[in-house]
Amino acid sequence: MKNKAVFLDRDGVLNKERGEYTYESQDFEWVPDSIEALKILSKNDFLLIIISNQGGISKKLYGKEDVLNIEKSITVPLKKAGIEILDSFYCPHHSAIEKCLCRKPKSLLLERAMAKHNIDPGRSFFIGDSTRDMVAGQRIGIKGILMQKNESLLLAVKDILNE
Repeated sequence: MKNKAVFLDRDGVLNKERGEYTYESQDFEWVPDSIEALKILSKNDFLLIIISNQGGISKKLYGKEDVLNIEKSITVPLKKAGIEILDSFYCPHHSAIEKCLCRKPKSLLLERAMAKHNIDPGRSFFIGDSTRDMVAGQRIGIKGILMQKNESLLLAVKDILNE
């Protein structure tokens, strides 16, 4: 049987959207209730995967190491809480500079994650704070849950559990 997953946008969903790129650990701040919400999803056997556009790399504002350091700001406290982020996929491109197949609203990052982790799109969800997140999921049959930037993730989790 294929796995079920919740794909999560990063900025504005897990960490607070600041209006500028978050690439330094001291700028990382959890959106309220994120850890509690992820714990609920994990206990309900959802794989947790981050899907994120990181166009600041293409703009040379920060590097891939900075993205990996922010991921540690996410995964280390979650691991201490007994929660695993199974994987993280990010697009380093920016549409103003280059064309690619992986930047949301395109779905290549989701497709890669689904193939790598044997995920059933019909049993999976994408929680995001923009229409491009919703479009990326819809392109491959994943139901999107649109939330407001920096809104409690518990609201989206309730929608998932009521499905």
